[in-house]
Amino acid sequence: MGPRALGGWDNRVMETLVSDGHRHACGSVLVVDDEPTIAEVVSRYLQRAGYQVRSAADGPRALQLVAESRPDLVVLDLMLPGLNGLEVMRRVRDGTREPIAIILLTAKGDESDRVVGLRLGADDYMVKPFSPDELVARVDAVLRRFDTAPDSGPALEFTGLMIDPAARRVLVDHEEVSLTQREFELLLFFARHPGHAFTRHELIDQVWHYSFYTDTSTVTVHVRRLRAKVERDPARPRFLETVWGVGYRFQA
Repeated sequence: MGPRALGGWDNRVMETLVSDGHRHACGSVLVVDDEPTIAEVVSRYLQRAGYQVRSAADGPRALQLVAESRPDLVVLDLMLPGLNGLEVMRRVRDGTREPIAIILLTAKGDESDRVVGLRLGADDYMVKPFSPDELVARVDAVLRRFDTAPDSGPALEFTGLMIDPAARRVLVDHEEVSLTQREFELLLFFARHPGHAFTRHELIDQVWHYSFYTDTSTVTVHVRRLRAKVERDPARPRFLETVWGVGYRFQA
């Protein structure tokens, strides 16, 4: 039987660590959570997967560890004592030149915080309770994207919209708009497949690179954010259309 979802575990979960089949290139991860059981279990799963892991129980300690040695990725709980996760994220983003991947941990019902986190540039989020195996898989997927060489394909031009993959720039009516890495990847994928309707699961697989079932609400959140940035009227989208009963389609 597989491990329980994190968020209500007892000590027996420590006996069901991920198998030795998970082995990855070394990377460093900082786990920030004030719940000791969650921090310990997540850390041990990541260590068994081949990652170097440090942990912090609050925001100030997390910032101190980032300053001492830059991690490749931060698993960051939003509900931290003293300094909340969103503020920690802002300071991490402002204090480092090279990007640090961030996966947010949120409670059910915290959609507004998730949206703010994604807008600030979080690369993904997971809702508690969650499977530690899935979290490891998401860490893998996010870091694979960071390791991917920049796309050098030709610029894509549409009426009122230009996407330059090499420069990672997007112009709307000749004005540059700022997109997070995931927003850019999603828009570029849509634009390279005009007229094709994709389900949320297909987008999760193609853009997020998750080959397993997962919460697809992150797709909805990202499409909503993209519409707010690239559509003249987000309520009546010109490019990012909803295909009812299916998912989304890019209309060239």
